[in-house]
Amino acid sequence: MSNREDNIVIEKKDIESPDLLNYLREEISIDDIKNVESPKRLNSIDFIKGFSIIFIILAHYAEPWLNTDWLFLWGIAFAFLDILGPTMFVFLSALSVIFTIKRKENQLSQKAIRDRIFSRGLSIILIGGVFNMLFYGGGTIFPLNFWGWNILFFIGFSQIFSYYALKVGKIPRVIIGVILLQYGPTIREFFYYNRGDNIFYSIIDFIINSPVPQLPVLPYISICFISTIFGEYLYEAMITGTDEALRKLFKMFFYSGIFLILAGIFFGFRLETPYTVDPALYPHVGLFTSANTNPFIPLGRYPGMPAFLIRAYSSNLWYNIGFAIFIMGIALYYIDIKKKDSLFIKMVIFYGKISLSLFLILFVFLGLFYRAFEIWFFALTYIAFTGFLGFLMYVWIKYFNGVGSPEWLMIQIGKITQKTDEEITKTSKKVYKKTKEGIQKTEEFIKGTHKKNKKKSKS
Repeated sequence: MSNREDNIVIEKKDIESPDLLNYLREEISIDDIKNVESPKRLNSIDFIKGFSIIFIILAHYAEPWLNTDWLFLWGIAFAFLDILGPTMFVFLSALSVIFTIKRKENQLSQKAIRDRIFSRGLSIILIGGVFNMLFYGGGTIFPLNFWGWNILFFIGFSQIFSYYALKVGKIPRVIIGVILLQYGPTIREFFYYNRGDNIFYSIIDFIINSPVPQLPVLPYISICFISTIFGEYLYEAMITGTDEALRKLFKMFFYSGIFLILAGIFFGFRLETPYTVDPALYPHVGLFTSANTNPFIPLGRYPGMPAFLIRAYSSNLWYNIGFAIFIMGIALYYIDIKKKDSLFIKMVIFYGKISLSLFLILFVFLGLFYRAFEIWFFALTYIAFTGFLGFLMYVWIKYFNGVGSPEWLMIQIGKITQKTDEEITKTSKKVYKKTKEGIQKTEEFIKGTHKKNKKKSKS
């Protein structure tokens, strides 16, 4: 075989890659599935996710399963435990973006890092959009019913948005975050009440609120600006790695969290009812009605619901973000500084690693026991089902490699993105090599022509 043929064979080996279908069929590590969204070395983040998903399961099962006599407990508990709901997960989602960027910035190109974040965010948006079409939709026709700010849709969006928020300095981020948090509800209400026949206002209102206004983009987008600031301090303390740095971080989280909680209570202490707040914009105020269905104390009625407990109010976000930071500090102290460990902590951490899948499969059993249980039977059934869901996910991951789970789907989309990046890189190298060879040949030709011309001129 000639040298030229040898070069062609070597070049082919350099640029060839596995067929896409075979590439996607490659076995996915169980550790990859469990760690798809979890920054390494921080068990506290997974612990908080697990702790939160356990209470999210409680909130979703209590509403349909409790009988009418005990439904008031759901209204009370949901109002106060919403601190472990969407705000917490969006806050932690923004943190994961920081760890992805910081851990990979010396190993991968900026484009590869961006593609990883985008593929993960878009895959969650896709799941959230399908969820909207199946369960919500709000009477909206396809494809408009895909768009809806449920918790999954917003978490996916926050991943992408946080990537760009990090390009802004810390102080401007604080200013932008505070402005969006404080005035976001006012802007949202302006477009909602003035949409009328104005097509421009209607489009803006659809983007901000959507047919599923669980987490309207205003003011919730402010979480990305605030969370990424605390995430950077968290990463810096981790890199330093000393107990002193982690303890300083704990104090910052602890006192900042308390300050924001008190600020939320101070600015949102006024009482609201469905008559003073539009339930179409703030559906959370409906918990006030549920809490007042208490049949045991007929005279014990709540005069109103504090504004800081009504989702999407500015004071509610101050309050919820404060609790997110405060709980993060407590978990950091006990899980990552004190290194507390037990079977319960390990279980909660496992639930945190599979929280996305748990959130989706809980809906499979939602209609099993409609208005069936008194509080004590519900408590036993809830504990049993929460354990069953964790066991179901353990079997799914261990024996079926998590095929079809949201975590598995995100890994597959990430692999496609990675393969595309590799193809682009290899093609670029090939083009660069060919271009370089062409330039060399051109230079040799010019030199040869120049020498011939010199000889002719001399003769």
